[in-house]
Amino acid sequence: MNSSPGVAEAVVLCFQSVNGSCPRIVYSLALRVPLYLVFSLVIMLIIIGNLLVICIIVCSEHLQTATHHLILSLSVAGLLLGSLVMPPSLVRSLETCWYFSNAFCDFHSTADIILCNTMVWHLTFISIDRYLAVSRPLQYQNRTSHRVCVAMVVSSWGLATVFGFAITLSNPEIKNKDDFHKVCVGGCFALHAKEIGVEYSIIFFFVPVFIIVSVYSRIFFIAQKHSKVIHNYKNSSKTCAPLVTKDLKATKTLAVVIGNFLFCWTPFFMCNIADPIVHHSIPAVLYEVLLWVAYLNSMFNPLIYAFFYSWFRKTAKILVTKLLNGL
Repeated sequence: MNSSPGVAEAVVLCFQSVNGSCPRIVYSLALRVPLYLVFSLVIMLIIIGNLLVICIIVCSEHLQTATHHLILSLSVAGLLLGSLVMPPSLVRSLETCWYFSNAFCDFHSTADIILCNTMVWHLTFISIDRYLAVSRPLQYQNRTSHRVCVAMVVSSWGLATVFGFAITLSNPEIKNKDDFHKVCVGGCFALHAKEIGVEYSIIFFFVPVFIIVSVYSRIFFIAQKHSKVIHNYKNSSKTCAPLVTKDLKATKTLAVVIGNFLFCWTPFFMCNIADPIVHHSIPAVLYEVLLWVAYLNSMFNPLIYAFFYSWFRKTAKILVTKLLNGL
């Protein structure tokens, strides 16, 4: 067997004394140790960053709006992804085996799908919220009630939960035909089941993305019209123009958030779409790499808020100061 850099020549089993054990690719310590450190740092940044976003929104009365509640719920999903899903994924990716129980594999796979999918639906509803804010700024302030906000959040989690359990309960691993992804002891590949790759990608990713892109395309044309209101501020309504300016700024920032999501997640789902076309020849390690690129989305979001939102920086500074003074 030809070895690649950082990979030992011998391919051993996850459990040497167990019949039907999955094969294990043994990476060298020179490769594993730096990756463990880097990925652990990523996980810590995801947890700390999303926890900070949650604390800031909860503690700030002026941020109790529909948009910020959606951001809050999105950050909760990012926090849970970083704390519950990514640590076991780190071990599985670098050890190439699942050393936890089968029951935890089912929980991990379901949680992974639900949390990633709920992020997609949160961004979908955020785009709809931004469309309402930009297209009807005055009506938006009056009509976007707490009930509407709760409905968006519940729908995001509800759709993701139904889809996540549907994937897990269908037991997709049984449908796999290739040797590496077959059902074996020490394997947990539910998220990467290739037989459901196309359907999974379309429902999970491309349908919501089509909605997001369509809505933001409409927002772009509306924003061009509203820019005239801003330039003619002295001749426009003093009530409407500030609202338009504020909503357009928020919309641009959230467009960056959505662009970041597309940048991180699109390669993974394009790989899922392409895999059947190339007769399932895409190596499993590429799936792992692209999945970790997708996970980085949860780390970038708090950084985007810190860069674009002055209220985020000011409130974060106050919270950190209080925390340090209390220690």
